[in-house]
Amino acid sequence: MKLDRLLAIVVLLINRGRVQAKDLADTFEVSIRTIYRDIDTLGQAGIPVVTYQGASGGIGLAEGYRLDRNVLTDKDLASIVTALRSVSTSHTNVARDLLMEKLSSIVPEAKNEDFQANTSRFIVDYSMWTHPEELQMKLQLIEQGMDQLRPITFTYCSAEGTQTHRTTDPHTLVLKKHSWYLYAFCHERNNFRMFKLVRMRDVVLAQGCFERKPINLQDRPWQQEWATPDNKVALSLRFHARIRHIAEEWFGIENVVSDGEGYYMSQVAFPEDNWLYGFILGFGADVEVLEPLHIREEILRIAEQIVQNYKAPPLT
Repeated sequence: MKLDRLLAIVVLLINRGRVQAKDLADTFEVSIRTIYRDIDTLGQAGIPVVTYQGASGGIGLAEGYRLDRNVLTDKDLASIVTALRSVSTSHTNVARDLLMEKLSSIVPEAKNEDFQANTSRFIVDYSMWTHPEELQMKLQLIEQGMDQLRPITFTYCSAEGTQTHRTTDPHTLVLKKHSWYLYAFCHERNNFRMFKLVRMRDVVLAQGCFERKPINLQDRPWQQEWATPDNKVALSLRFHARIRHIAEEWFGIENVVSDGEGYYMSQVAFPEDNWLYGFILGFGADVEVLEPLHIREEILRIAEQIVQNYKAPPLT
């Protein structure tokens, strides 16, 4: 709908400051001419849209312009409550619960039934099946550190099993692939690092304070670091037909191709560490590493060790 697009354009201009017309056209999948018509419509409605010329030009709003809070629709409120409720499944927070109550309370009584139905259509359950108390304690300590700008210390076990003592300035909690991570400035490495919460123990608030460093979270810097070409190894994998659907879930349908002999091939790239070996072994006998040779040999070595473990009598 045009009205929804107009409101979305205003929100983008408020958040980003200045945007190219082409970028807006790509975002909303319309022509540049349509975007300029939308800009004219916004100007006629009294919204102070400014067009900047030159190489660094673009479309923006007059400095200081803000939307009125009443611009939120009942559907917007329902979406916010649904998102907050989903996050709360793995991370309880009193302030967040109160916010959900506040948002629910401003819905007119006549629309309350529809509002409850809209917020109950789906929920993303991030909670763990086991030991949620330990995770909650870590999350609360880290949040306290972020609120009070206090460093936190902990012992960290890497994917290779190496344990180190870390002092960090906690900046952001990241929920990724069902796991919580801490994105923090590490004093020992003098740089930002990503720490998986389940590998952190003896988490303690340290004395003193730190100053938050400017980071652009919209660019997901942790993803860029992980995806650096120098940090990854190219793999050629062959899957049995019976787990084709699982391979497609991980690598995408377009990247799981039949080899014409009853098997399926995937060309993927991952950082090489113990996680990668465990990931490959998780497919059991239904996957074979064709390349590179050194990973194929490492998987063979681990598999042979597993066989030896089970050949020996169980410890009593």
